[in-house]
Amino acid sequence: MSAGRICSRVTATAWPTETVRDAAERMAENDVGTLVVVDPDGASRAVGIVTDRDVAIRCVGGGLDPVSTPVSAIMTAQVHSVDEETSIEDALARMAKAGTRRLVVTGRRGEMVGILSLDDVLGLLTQETASIGRLLEKQEPHIPG
Repeated sequence: MSAGRICSRVTATAWPTETVRDAAERMAENDVGTLVVVDPDGASRAVGIVTDRDVAIRCVGGGLDPVSTPVSAIMTAQVHSVDEETSIEDALARMAKAGTRRLVVTGRRGEMVGILSLDDVLGLLTQETASIGRLLEKQEPHIPG
């Protein structure tokens, strides 16, 4: 299975110049913990990632004012990505190598098409494990007692 098949195609975004408070409000509105920070020129090119943890640790915990601090001051600027045709196994290897729980998923022209999280992969594994369990239950021999 490919990264593009299980990634979240609805991705909340932020601008590097907007305030941390505005970004946090968008997280709350969209019920997400991650925003992909996109190039301010309007292209769908990821230039960073900001998480609820970044807001808590880097901004609030770092004594910064969320009303005046730009997202660019607390975002992770190194964006790790995979093509939507990348296998889940290769995507997981990329996550492990980069030490990240999220990858931006890109399309044929390099544009952002979604975000793949470790939770997406764990959800898939949970579904597959449950299917295997149901199969095994059906194949158990039933010996009258």
